Amino acid sequence: LFPSQKPKSELVRTSLRLLTSSAYRLQSECKKTLPVETCPSTDIQLVTQQVIQCAYDIAKAAKQLVTITTKENNN
Repeated sequence: LFPSQKPKSELVRTSLRLLTSSAYRLQSECKKTLPVETCPSTDIQLVTQQVIQCAYDIAKAAKQLVTITTKENNN
């Protein structure tokens, strides 16, 4: 999925960084949804908003990569 070599395009590198960091953030936020007895101070509404934001960022990065790839393939 991810290139073994560093992409030449700065836009591709930026999109891949956003995709990777957002995926790690999503994983971290989802871990906060463990049962309440293990994390009594967790604000579920805040965690839900963070998960939604992470999902949005992942979708945004994926769209950027698709757009870049489509443009490169058409040239």
